[in-house]
Amino acid sequence: MSDKASGNALRERLRVKPGSRVDLSKWDPQEDFGRTRDEAEPEILHDVERLASLQERLFAESKRGLLIVLQGIDAAGKDGTVSHVMTGFNPAGVTVASFKVPTATEAAHDFLWRVHERAPAKGEIAIFNRSHYEEVLVVRVHGYAPEPAWRRHYDQINAFEKLLTDEGTTILKFFLLISPEEQIQRFQDRINDPTKRWKFKSGDLDERKLWDKYIAAFEDALSRCSTDWAPWYIIPSNKKWFRDLAVAHIVAETLDDMDPQYPPGEPGVEKLKLV
Repeated sequence: MSDKASGNALRERLRVKPGSRVDLSKWDPQEDFGRTRDEAEPEILHDVERLASLQERLFAESKRGLLIVLQGIDAAGKDGTVSHVMTGFNPAGVTVASFKVPTATEAAHDFLWRVHERAPAKGEIAIFNRSHYEEVLVVRVHGYAPEPAWRRHYDQINAFEKLLTDEGTTILKFFLLISPEEQIQRFQDRINDPTKRWKFKSGDLDERKLWDKYIAAFEDALSRCSTDWAPWYIIPSNKKWFRDLAVAHIVAETLDDMDPQYPPGEPGVEKLKLV
């Protein structure tokens, strides 16, 4: 199977079909589709190199943007995905945003106000490490807003993402799926590593007690907001190398489909002889 056929096959297997009902209990976070780590590592390297070339063309063309959304329960690997998969991107054309508790100014506006500001400009790639979906995840789980309020957000999010795509932004959304056992092991690994200990907060254990509520919230978000114009992908992420492989494949294949082109330059520039 060619690289492109392999990438497209993986993309279709992990894509949440619009209108389908997601049941995360039927997805195995340990899944690797028969691949091994030794096989995956050169594939990941190849895709990271592809991403560097494709991003340069997207930046030079400066007509369209790409938005990558990363969501997952605590310790699912959002930071790791950014550092391992996006490593080949030129920082000049990439922004990374993490949406935490709104500031007073942000809270005085609608929930998408601060998000729209961080959407990619033409030629840019924007990565959301957590995103506007927090309004139907943490807000729902913790009861920060009444149910009628957060339920409205599904349609508002779909409309917002349709606006972005209509104006030239391609959207990819990745849900990084891990098991409860993998999460607790990653918490322990953070505690054991002095260089990672700062990432662990005692509140992480309180959030862990809400696992089932978060899974239900993710299932609704994935079901309600995977659309033809802004699909969700469920990425089995217990194996970090498979997570990186899957995300790199999907981003690379999507950019390849976009087929950005270098602009021709000023008329007649090719005839100039400067030396």
